[in-house]
Amino acid sequence: MEPVTDSTRGILRAAAGLRRFRMHRTAPSPGLSPYVEHHWILHWDLREPHAQRVLTHPTVHLTFTTGGRARVVGIVRGAFDETIAGRGRVVGVRFRPGGFRPLLDGPVSSLTDRRVPVEEVFGPPGRALAEAVLAEGCDEAAVALVERFLRARLPDRPDPLIAEVAAIVARIAEDPSISRVDRLAAEAGVGTRSLQRRFAEYVGVGPKWVIRRCRMQEAAERAEAEEEVDWAGLAARLGYADQAHFVRDFTATVGVPPARYARRCAADAAGGT
Repeated sequence: MEPVTDSTRGILRAAAGLRRFRMHRTAPSPGLSPYVEHHWILHWDLREPHAQRVLTHPTVHLTFTTGGRARVVGIVRGAFDETIAGRGRVVGVRFRPGGFRPLLDGPVSSLTDRRVPVEEVFGPPGRALAEAVLAEGCDEAAVALVERFLRARLPDRPDPLIAEVAAIVARIAEDPSISRVDRLAAEAGVGTRSLQRRFAEYVGVGPKWVIRRCRMQEAAERAEAEEEVDWAGLAARLGYADQAHFVRDFTATVGVPPARYARRCAADAAGGT
């Protein structure tokens, strides 16, 4: 499978995390690409537990973790915390925004803030898949098992609304000047309420949440990558009327104020903990 360019966006204090686990991503096969963004594999071998915090993207994940745990993970609106210990692996699938909708008997919002056992969505075949994936030691073979399972359950023709909502989410991520839902709705040629209903059905959260999450991910990424951050300038770039509002949002989302977060990231880069 083709490798996918690695990005740490959304992984908080990524430099510290990547010293404790290895992450690899691969592109899906062509038949799955309308639904799946990529597959991801995580390996670790630790003497001490590591707690990793993530600001999740507006996507659903399917994960198979050493120890027998297999879950469908909906969008987590707060920070997502996961502790890894000992030696292990996760085989994961990151769906495109809206890409998991054909696999559900209901809106994707039914999964928001939930981590449900795979059999709750797929029944006994889901548990059988989990056992096969977790028993397979080869990463590529494990991914192939998951792909075969998904191909058998996805429609032959993608719902065009999946591509539409995915494109809107991509536009939000790429253009920090977008801060208003009504602007997005106008560009999509639909009403604001219609767009909100479409996001609840296909994405799992509203467009306003996606806008805010993308801005917080960019802010955290900049804080880790740059030696000195112009916080007032960054707040303006991300669509905030003032720096104080930006600081409040960042602190509520990440858990610490942006300047403190940047100092911790600098210590991580220097080899600290």
